[in-house]
Amino acid sequence: MQAKTQGIVLHTIAYNDKMSIVQVYTAQFGRAAYLLPQSHGRRSRALRPLFAPFSYLEIDSEARPGQDIFRLREVRPVEMWNRIYGDPVKTAVALFLSEVLSRLFREPEANPPFFDFLTQSIRLFDMMDEGKANFHLWFLLRLSGFLGFLPNTERYAEGTFFDMLDGNFVPQAPAHPHFLLPGEASVFARLMRMNTHNMSHFRFSRDERRAVLQHIIDYYRLHQPDLPEIRSLEVMQQLFD
Repeated sequence: MQAKTQGIVLHTIAYNDKMSIVQVYTAQFGRAAYLLPQSHGRRSRALRPLFAPFSYLEIDSEARPGQDIFRLREVRPVEMWNRIYGDPVKTAVALFLSEVLSRLFREPEANPPFFDFLTQSIRLFDMMDEGKANFHLWFLLRLSGFLGFLPNTERYAEGTFFDMLDGNFVPQAPAHPHFLLPGEASVFARLMRMNTHNMSHFRFSRDERRAVLQHIIDYYRLHQPDLPEIRSLEVMQQLFD
């Protein structure tokens, strides 16, 4: 059976000496896995550069009944990101977010609204000059909405706490330990006012940016308790020093 779809590359891992497995979030299948040859032949050398994290591809593949890994037939770029991989900051952010997505989306289930959000967000990130230091924070908070736990800011007021289990701002500290103090909660609330038009206007100190990223990851772990370790998190924490 032949299958054609568009997809965003998330992660590549070695399978054996001859093949790697590329995880791609696709429009048609959700997360899908593809075998990528690792030989020194002309076709292999031509294919490998196309599968950098966040690459936007159209993929023709071959699937057999009972298999959950597709064999590549033909691959073409849908769009070429001209600036993500020429900028060390953007490259690090792309590697970090693609790893997060590969950890979160592990089932083959299509989600067209999310695929549209993903492609539009990466396109924006590629063009962005100012605000790129905030992109990963904005992206992760908006991503939480597709996963069902977007923070609710309706009750935010100065001096409130953020209940990380409930996803709400509350006037008093909850009885459990999973909450942000008012100073930390105010930074979280500021981030929720961020959008693609005003992202460059938000200013955070190095310590605020590092702390809020850790709070977001902690928030994810509370709502996605099986989230594996994110290896590139430490790099992100050091990136904007």
